[in-house]
Amino acid sequence: MNTIYAATYSSPLGTIVLESDGECLTSLRFVDGTDNIVSASPVESAATFGCTTVSTPHISVISQTLQWLDDYFAGKQPRNIPLLNPHGTTFQRRVWQALFTIPYARTKTYADIARLVGCRSAQAIGQALTRNPIALIIPCHRVICTNGSLGGYAYGSNRKKRLLELETLASS
Repeated sequence: MNTIYAATYSSPLGTIVLESDGECLTSLRFVDGTDNIVSASPVESAATFGCTTVSTPHISVISQTLQWLDDYFAGKQPRNIPLLNPHGTTFQRRVWQALFTIPYARTKTYADIARLVGCRSAQAIGQALTRNPIALIIPCHRVICTNGSLGGYAYGSNRKKRLLELETLASS
C-alpha cells in the first residue's frame, strides 16, 4: 500500500491541503468550501486509491511547498518550485506545463495556451485547467478569457481575482 504524506496550510484565501508521494508534490488544493468548493479530505482521497495518509510537514517536498506558500502569500515571487508530479492525461500535462510560460503577475488567454500546445479548442484548455491537481504552483489562475474576463476557476472566480490582485500588488 502506498503512503500519501499530507499537510494543511492556512492561507488568507482559505485552507489548503497539500499531498506528496514522499518525493514530489502530487496535490495542492483549497478545501474549505469557500466559493462553492467542497473537496475531499486527504484521508478520503487517499482511500479512493487504496493508500494510507500520514499528516506530516517534515517531508522535504512538503517543507519546501510550505515555504513556497509562505513566500507567495507574503507578496514575494516564490523562486524554488518543489518537485511536482501531477497526475493527468498526456494532454493535461502538456497544458499544465505550458502554464509555466506565464510570468508571475501576468496572464495569458485560454486561446494563447491552446496555441502553445497545438490545440484548436480553448474550451479543451479550460477543461484541462479545471483538473489541475496542483493549484497556485501550476498557475492556472493566470489564464483568462480573450475578452479580458476572468473565466472559470475550480476554486471560485472571487478567489482567482484575489490571487491575480495579490500577484499584481506584489510585483508593483
